Amino acid sequence: MCAAALVHARMRRLVYGAPDPKTGACGTVLNIPSAPGMNHKIEIVGGELAEKCGELLTVFFSRRR
Repeated sequence: MCAAALVHARMRRLVYGAPDPKTGACGTVLNIPSAPGMNHKIEIVGGELAEKCGELLTVFFSRRR
């Protein structure tokens, strides 16, 4: 849903930290912005500060459980 919203909003570039190996839709499991038939392409830059972002996500979700 978020990946399609990025395409419809005609974002030029997406920069994210930690990849989502289970459900990522922007270059991990799927690559919706580059799918055939999409009327707009997005530059995707992943893994920026991946280790730190991954740690933040791990702490956040461990506190929620």
